[in-house]
Parts: sequence; C-alpha cells; structure tokens
Amino acid sequence: MKEVFYCPEESTFYANCLESLLLRNCENSESIIEFGSGDGSPVINSLLRNQFDGVIHGFELNTAACKAANLTIDEYKLSDKYIIYNSSLFESSHPESEYLIANPPYLPAPDDDICMPLLFGGVDGATVTNNLLSLGYDNALLLVSSYSNPVNTINHAKSLNYNVASFLVLPLKFGFYSSEPKVKNHIEELRKHKQAFYSGDYYFLAGVLFTKHPECQRDLSAELTQAMTSL
Repeated sequence: MKEVFYCPEESTFYANCLESLLLRNCENSESIIEFGSGDGSPVINSLLRNQFDGVIHGFELNTAACKAANLTIDEYKLSDKYIIYNSSLFESSHPESEYLIANPPYLPAPDDDICMPLLFGGVDGATVTNNLLSLGYDNALLLVSSYSNPVNTINHAKSLNYNVASFLVLPLKFGFYSSEPKVKNHIEELRKHKQAFYSGDYYFLAGVLFTKHPECQRDLSAELTQAMTSL
C-alpha cells in the first residue's frame, strides 16, 4: 500500500493552477492556508518559480507525507515561506487569511475503507470540498473532479455567495486510487444519478478560484458547470 499520495499529473496541474490563478495575482506578504499538503511538491515547485514573498501554512494529517514535505522544504531553504503542520485544518488554530488552497480528498465511496482512507471525499466525493467552502474564506482555490458531484459543489458555492472567478480544466485518466474496484463501481452508480461525469477511462479535473470579493464582477459558474458535465 502506498503511504503518500502520488500522481505526478495531478500534482503538476495543482501547481500550475496555484501559479496561474492565485500566486501571480496575490498581493505581497499575504498569508495563505492550505488544506491537505501531501508531500508538498505542488507548492514547493510553485514557490521556486515565483516571487511570492508571503507565507503558506499547510495542514496535513498523513505523518509520512508531512515528514517528506518538510525534508524537501528544508532542502530548498523554503522554511520561511512554507510551513506544514501534522494536523487537521478543521481542528487547528491558524493565521487569519483571505486565501485557502487545496487539492482536497475527492474519491467517492460508500465508506472510507479504501486503499488510502485519507483520500475519501464522502459518499459523493464532494463532502470535504463543500466543507472547505463553508469555512468562508474570501478566496478558495480548489481542485474539483467531474466524478465527484461537481454540480452540487458549484451550487453550494453559489449559496455561500461565491463567484467562480476563473478556472482551468485538465482531462485525466482514472489512476491508481480511482481505479480501485470499490471506488470505480461506486462512481459508476453516481453517474446513473447524474452526480458523476466521465467518458471511458477519462474524467475532468478543474482548478477553480472561488471568490467573494465584491469587485469580481464576472461569474463563470455556468461555464464551469458546462465544462464539468460535458463528458
């Protein structure tokens, strides 16, 4: 069994979303909160390519992933920019911030008895994502999967007065974790109820910047819904 989440394509996409949708537009010296840092590679790679001079505070429950991340942070001398705590964001005190980022657990399954339980996103895969939106950050950059009830997440965000300010979409092939029979069979059931969207072995993963900022006039919720349900 793999101890630490590993999917290079997904991690690279998360890093690209961070850079394109947030870090390049983030004001200097901002504090950013990250849920589920994993091995830290997406944020580390983003920081190495950008001039962001704030601090990212990450929270990661997986002890092995947390240790791996902190070793890499020390190696690249980023400890003043990226701090990872081996604890849950939902249960920890943390600095105030307008920004939340996450590649949250989004695997749908009947329960968390799956290959990597920390990847369980609830019965429809959207539970953790929706809970993160409910924390009320002004800006939330989250990865949203097309097989994890994306319409529910978009509607939940709208009910909390979020606009979709921008998004990027990547087609991904079902991987090691999503191909586990228990998970894949459950996703097939969700599709029958229009809660999962995929075609063959492919699904869409979107990096979405949700914002409550009043100056954000555009709302791309309809465009995002269309993109995520077009498979």
